Amino acid sequence: MKISQLKLAEWFLRIALSAGFLSASADRFGLWPENLSVWGNWKNFIAYTQSLMPFIPEKLIPFFAISATVLEIGLGVFLLTTFKTNLVAKTSCALLLLFALAMTISVSLKAALDYSVFTSAAAAFALSIIVKKKVS
Repeated sequence: MKISQLKLAEWFLRIALSAGFLSASADRFGLWPENLSVWGNWKNFIAYTQSLMPFIPEKLIPFFAISATVLEIGLGVFLLTTFKTNLVAKTSCALLLLFALAMTISVSLKAALDYSVFTSAAAAFALSIIVKKKVS
């Protein structure tokens, strides 16, 4: 049985998006070797979150960091299943666009482009279209 190109594209998007979410989350908990880490620990991730949202009161930053992490872990896991993929993909797109917006406002548009956040958001949106097309 030959796998369809659409099915192959769907799983490529699922795995790529999931890997991005889960890898970033693992980094926050020090699960990557130090020489490969961006944050390496929760404290550094909190500081990074603060740098992306300087307009948010400092005492609310942990809430946003925890929320982002819980969402990224949950979305990362659900992307590897077929559970409500359209909703999971759209939620992934929204989260990535919020991250891109925060990065653009706080750092620069170039930073959001260099980290391919818009590309990842587009990938999540494409996944939502692919799975919706399969259902129709």
